[in-house]
Amino acid sequence: MTHVLPPSNFKRWRVRIAVLSAVVVAGSAVTVNAIFAATAPPPPDLLSKGKAVTASSIEGGSFAANRAVDGDTGSRWSSAFQDPQWIQVDLGSDATISKVVLNWERAHAKDFTLQTSADGAKWATVATVADSRGGVETVDVSASGRYVKLHATKRSSQYGVSLWEFEVYGKAGAVSGPTTPPAPTGSSSAAQSTTAAPTTTTTTTSSAAPGTTTGSPTVPTQKPIPPNAVRVAEFVAECGFSHRLPDDPIVFPKLAGASHLHTFFGNTSTDAHSDTDSLMAADTKCNPVEDKTAYWTPTVLVDGQPVDPPTSTFYYLGEGVNDEVTKQIQPIPPGLRIIAGNAKATSAEGTRTRWDCNGANVAPSSDFVSCPAGAKLQSYLDFPQCWDGKNLDSADHKSHMAYPVHPGVCPPTHPVPLPKIRQVVNFPISGVDASRIKLSSGPGYTYHMDFMNGWPAAEMERRVRDCINRIVKCGHNGNP
Repeated sequence: MTHVLPPSNFKRWRVRIAVLSAVVVAGSAVTVNAIFAATAPPPPDLLSKGKAVTASSIEGGSFAANRAVDGDTGSRWSSAFQDPQWIQVDLGSDATISKVVLNWERAHAKDFTLQTSADGAKWATVATVADSRGGVETVDVSASGRYVKLHATKRSSQYGVSLWEFEVYGKAGAVSGPTTPPAPTGSSSAAQSTTAAPTTTTTTTSSAAPGTTTGSPTVPTQKPIPPNAVRVAEFVAECGFSHRLPDDPIVFPKLAGASHLHTFFGNTSTDAHSDTDSLMAADTKCNPVEDKTAYWTPTVLVDGQPVDPPTSTFYYLGEGVNDEVTKQIQPIPPGLRIIAGNAKATSAEGTRTRWDCNGANVAPSSDFVSCPAGAKLQSYLDFPQCWDGKNLDSADHKSHMAYPVHPGVCPPTHPVPLPKIRQVVNFPISGVDASRIKLSSGPGYTYHMDFMNGWPAAEMERRVRDCINRIVKCGHNGNP
C-alpha cells in the first residue's frame, strides 16, 4: 500500500529535509544527532552522595546508615530483622527530585514507599512499590523536598533490609517542579506520616552491575575542625523552668491531673495532651531556641513547698560507648520518648540518680544530701542511649531503650546508638537538712526525668554529625 502525504505535510517535510541537508553539507563536524542532542535536557545530579543520613536501626557497627550514601558498592547499610524499617537522607537544601536508585543487597525490601519532606517532620509519599524483585531498582518520581526517605514495610527474607547504595537524583536549589504536599498533622512517628501517592514509574533491573551511577556527584562542604577545638563529643542545651502541673504526657497521656506534680523545663506548652506537633508549634525557654523538647522531673519540695530551679542543663554526649561507636551515633529520631530513673523505686539500690552539693565536698548519694550554706543541692541523671531502632515508645515507656554494655557498645536488642543525654540541675537549696527535702514522687532515689523530643530533625542531624560523630565539643549554637 502506498502512503501519500497531504500537500501541507509534504511541504513541511520538504523544508525540514532541505535544512538538514544544508547543515550536513556545510560542516562535516555538525551532525544531525548533534542537532537533536542540543535540545535534550541535562542529566540529573546525584544529590545524596556523602550527605547526612539517618536510619531506623542498624544490624551492627559495620552496617551504619552512612554506608548507603558513601559511593562505595562494597559497603552497605543493613537494618534490624524486623518490619518496618526506614532510611532517610538530608540533601542539605530543598531540591527537585526526579528519580531514586536503590542498589539492593540480596536482603531487599519487598514492599516500600518513598517519601519526601521539607522539614524532616511532615512527610508525603511520592512513590509506592509492591512486590519488588530487588537488584538495582530505579524509581522515577516528580517531587521536591530536602529530605528523602525509603520506608520499607515488608522484607523479602527473614533478615533485615540492606542497601549497597541509596541514590537520589535531581537538581538542588530552588524548586521548579511539583511541590511536596504537607502530610496530615497529629502523628508523632516520623516513619508513619504519609499522604496519597502521585503516579510514578518503577523500573527494576535485577541484573545490572552493582553501583552503576550517572550524573555529577554533589560533595557536602563541612567546616574544618578548629585547631583549638576541645575533642569531646558534646553539644548542649540550657533550658529554663517553665511551669508546674500534675500532668505526664508519656505515662498518662490526655489525662490531666492524673500524675504527681512535675516541674517542666524548656517547652512552654507541655501538658497531658502534648505530642510532637504541639511541641513544635510552641515556644521554648531553651538556649538554643531550636530545641523545643519537653523535659520534666518530679517537683522538689522543702517542708512541703515547691522549690523550682531557674534552669536545667542538658548535655548531649558521645560518651558511654567507645570511640568507634561514637562515630556511628545516630540522631535522636523525631517523636522519641525516653524516661530515665525510676519513680516507683523502693530503695536506692540500682538507681542512677546522683545527688551532691555544688560548692562543697559532700559525698554523692542516690538520696538527698544536706548541703552547707553557700552550696547548692545538685542532681545528675544520665538517660539510656541505645534504641531498639523501631519503637518511639513502649508499654512500660522503657523497654525500647537500654544502657550500653561492656565494652562500651549497645546490646544486640538495642543496636542503634544515640547521644547520651545528661541532665544537671542546681536547686536553690542550701543549708537545709536532707530530712526536710522530698520529691512529689517520694524519696530522693525516686527522682526521674522525662524527655519528649522536640528538636527539628535537620538541627539534630547537624549537631550529631558535626559535634558527636567528629568528637568535638560544641556550644549552644552547635558549633565548636
